[in-house]
Amino acid sequence: MAICIVRTPHFLDAVLSVAAMLLCLRVRDFAIIDELEVAFDPGFNVVTGETGAGKSILVNALQLVLGGRPKAEVVRGGAENAQVEALFDVGDDPEVRKRMEASGIVPDNQLVIRRVIAKAGRARAFANGQLASSAQIEQLASGLADISSQHEHHTLVDPRSHLNFLDAFADATKLRSEVALVYEMLLKIRDALEHTRRKCQDRTAREDLLRYQIAEIDELDPKAGELVELIEERERQRHAEQLASLTANAEHDLYARDNAICEELARVADSVRQAANLDQRLNGLADQLASLHLSLEECARELGGYARRVSADPEKLGRLEQRIDLFHRLQRKYGGSVESMLEHRERAQTELEQLFNSEDQIVALEKEFKANMDHAEQITKKLSAHRVKAAEKLARAISQELGSLGMGDARVIVEVEPAPEKEGELSVAGARLSPNGIDRVEFLIAPNRGEQPQALQKIASGGELSRAMLAVKRVLAGLGPAGLYVFDEVDAGIGGAVAETIGRKLREVSRHHQVICITHLPQIAVFADAHFQVSKKVEKGRTISEITPLGQEQKAEEIARMLGGVKITRKTREAAAEMLDAAHK
Repeated sequence: MAICIVRTPHFLDAVLSVAAMLLCLRVRDFAIIDELEVAFDPGFNVVTGETGAGKSILVNALQLVLGGRPKAEVVRGGAENAQVEALFDVGDDPEVRKRMEASGIVPDNQLVIRRVIAKAGRARAFANGQLASSAQIEQLASGLADISSQHEHHTLVDPRSHLNFLDAFADATKLRSEVALVYEMLLKIRDALEHTRRKCQDRTAREDLLRYQIAEIDELDPKAGELVELIEERERQRHAEQLASLTANAEHDLYARDNAICEELARVADSVRQAANLDQRLNGLADQLASLHLSLEECARELGGYARRVSADPEKLGRLEQRIDLFHRLQRKYGGSVESMLEHRERAQTELEQLFNSEDQIVALEKEFKANMDHAEQITKKLSAHRVKAAEKLARAISQELGSLGMGDARVIVEVEPAPEKEGELSVAGARLSPNGIDRVEFLIAPNRGEQPQALQKIASGGELSRAMLAVKRVLAGLGPAGLYVFDEVDAGIGGAVAETIGRKLREVSRHHQVICITHLPQIAVFADAHFQVSKKVEKGRTISEITPLGQEQKAEEIARMLGGVKITRKTREAAAEMLDAAHK
């Protein structure tokens, strides 16, 4: 069974500002769900139904999409795998688009996350159709939704998010930006200072090394193309005797011996010249032979001169071998070429000059570091004082909200303490300095009188936790990172006027965030912009869970059922109609 719900325009008008938003959730072969597709609206979505019908399965499916750990037992009996797919509108959430790009996914206005769990326990994940790891899915989904239920809860119970919530409430953006700037400057100065100190500590050895390298290159004094010339000259020296013998013999055969080649050619040239006197057509050949005779004589003279000049010089050969070896060694040492050798010499000279000034640099950097630390201390203390003042107001506001939600004895503390120092990290006034300042912030709640405030995740009751989440979200409406808030069991242990108050507050939260609430109480359901009913039936011997979008008449009938139980009377229908009318005035 597949169900698709189309949003109607009046729901859109109810939402003033929503970041990332869940458009559609598709589930197949998941627990008792055969197949369904739900399109949620941007405002206040309510899911109702009989106990055990499968309402919370939707929350479980959504948790899986948000990076939850898959379990093989969620696969419906007889199926090969279970599939959960969620479509989010992220067009107004630049942070999600940045994370998409960082994960190698082309940034888009929509993000589709799909999880497939095989009955053998193996799982696959996809983001916009692209295969992704569980870690990538968890990172992409971070901040998309905040789920409050008895067993699962996300952003607001994570103390790492509390600092951001307090600063948003305190409007501390400007102060935090100043802290972040000075923090980045301190890191840069510290790195430069450490680098300069290391250089100064090793300065003597480094200076000796640099001077040696410069002198080594200067002693060679390499010239472009010199190595080729040196190798050619070395080859001449190595074969000097053979070269002298070969060139001397060539000169002898051409010119010096009896009946030498030049002498024979001269006779031939004279004969052809005589023939040319008889036939002028032979003048060209006679001229060529005469020219050849002259060329051969010139070659013979040059060969003779070469033979007399060339001679073996063992000392010269040794010097050539030594310089060529030095060339090869320094080229290997300094980059493989004369050019790289000369570039290294230039760098070494520059560094040597810098080393002479390193002590002055250290003094200047230390002075600059101290000035920035003084500024950091001043601005972080100012930010801390601002936070402490705002924390008291925020704690009172949340406590008041809890009182209106039936938790009048609840006490809230927004704890602002110095962040513990950490070795290797910057610290100010005995606290660790970060781009966010020097504070650690955590929301603590004591649900009942006489109890000590404790962390949100330690609250045992799912209903108390959900109401605590609602109180925080109500006070911080419009400030939270999540676009979607999911409430499960927010109505546990309450009723009457408190339930109505919770319904109104959920609707108020939905003006800034998309809200999905699973509830048993009609006092909450009547405030919904979109109402879905979950039902269970047996088909062909198998239990199947379905979800149906309700129109106005169907919604009134469901409210009447929630009021009157199995038997719906005229009075319960009238009461339901009256509640709906009052809720939407």
